[in-house]
Amino acid sequence: MDLREFRESLTDAIRDWEPRRILYNVVLAAIVLTYFGLNYPASKESWLSLNGGLFIFMLAVLANVAYCAAYVADIFAQSSGFRLVWVKYRWILLIIGILFAGTITRFFALAMFASP
Repeated sequence: MDLREFRESLTDAIRDWEPRRILYNVVLAAIVLTYFGLNYPASKESWLSLNGGLFIFMLAVLANVAYCAAYVADIFAQSSGFRLVWVKYRWILLIIGILFAGTITRFFALAMFASP
């Protein structure tokens, strides 16, 4: 793969994955808000603080860093002979990634907001 092909693969990956990041974040935020609401008011007392907010912000940033792993898989697959098949079915990686991140988010939310 030469530099021009790499640039095209990277541009295609950005074009495909960045709009989907919104869905990814909405799903994760919905999970956190659901568990916050289910354990309200205990969750309010323990997490509505500067440190609680900063911790949740840090987890959100880490979740978005993890989302970037899709770029590695995408560019690798685009560099192979299976590019046309990959481009057609890469949405499956999105679904698997959302399910995996959602599972991790659920466990964190349970631990953070569970009533004592």
